[in-house]
Amino acid sequence: MYLDRTQDQMLCGEHGETIQKMMRLLVRLGEIYSADKMIPVGSVQVAGVSYKSIKEPGTQFLEDMAKTNVKVKVLTTLNPAGMDLQDWEKLGFPKDFAKNQQRIIKAFEQMGVITSTTCTPYLAGNLPRYNEHLAWSESSAVSFANSVIGARTNREGGPSALASALCGFTPNYGLHLTENRAPSIHINVEAELSYSADYGLLGYNVGKAVKNKIPYFTGLPKTTTTDNLKALGAAMAATGAVALYHAEDITPEATQYSTKTLESLTITQQDLKETHHSINSDNKTELIVLGCPHASLAEIRQVALKLKDKKLHTPIWICTSRTMKDAADHIGYTQIIENAGGHIVADTCMVVSPIEQMGYQTTAVNSGKAAQYLPGHCKQHVVYADIDTLIDNATS
Repeated sequence: MYLDRTQDQMLCGEHGETIQKMMRLLVRLGEIYSADKMIPVGSVQVAGVSYKSIKEPGTQFLEDMAKTNVKVKVLTTLNPAGMDLQDWEKLGFPKDFAKNQQRIIKAFEQMGVITSTTCTPYLAGNLPRYNEHLAWSESSAVSFANSVIGARTNREGGPSALASALCGFTPNYGLHLTENRAPSIHINVEAELSYSADYGLLGYNVGKAVKNKIPYFTGLPKTTTTDNLKALGAAMAATGAVALYHAEDITPEATQYSTKTLESLTITQQDLKETHHSINSDNKTELIVLGCPHASLAEIRQVALKLKDKKLHTPIWICTSRTMKDAADHIGYTQIIENAGGHIVADTCMVVSPIEQMGYQTTAVNSGKAAQYLPGHCKQHVVYADIDTLIDNATS
């Protein structure tokens, strides 16, 4: 693998021991996947932020890194933390958990990372351009960047993403290469898709079926929104390992490819119905959580309009980035939602927060990704429905 002069100096230790270790990691990764060279990245998104996920060993690793005074070389943002960093106490997050979570955030801040703590960095100030090379690690963000924006990133692990942030490079392999971005299976959609929850069911179904293949969708409605695509990609990444998909007349690279020679899979309304039945619990909902991936301003607005002048008998969290929360505060959506008894919860999501320690056992969601992860990560029973149904049931 070719290294330029700066990269070789990093590898030889001329930029310090920590940078040397990080470059060794990147070089080894490149050798494993037969990369020909390193390429500069426009931005990095780092996962492994919640104390629930990395626990004490991961926290100590980050603190030790921060003590060496290394700084990131490119725009670097964080995946969700395990709690709302400002309102954690009001929302009932455990104090011992909060103390350890704050240690993690402090370590990242010392390394120059922007602690935006969101799985939708493209909605919070880290918006890449078409064909830009990235080193992102959160599965739904990787899917959105590759598929909807047309940027280029592999699904990085937390350590490799941090290494790219500190060095400014990533190995040139995988989805950075044009020849690896072609679709490998045609998904013909013959099902009605009205809500993001429907796209979540579609993605849940397709991810299980295709594993790590690259799907090409036909039959998606012309009314498909970016929020719908966010839900679709997140679910496929959770139930399979789909990091890139194409959709006819919707995603930017779709016009470059044809479905004529691809194996085909048709998804019907009955398929979605069976998927819904397989993930849905009959348990009584204790908490409704929306925003997986983090809610956009449009999604927050939809909830606010539904809750105006109503009262909730089941609590609702709308998980989002601090950026979207601040906008909702300014516009007045937050006040409407809080008046109804709900909360806009920033910086975290139901999957990486310790909701099982907070007394919840059954959570209602409209996210295929959340439906996949909640039973294992949070010991939750799942109730699955679209946003209107969830709110109607919580206010009737």
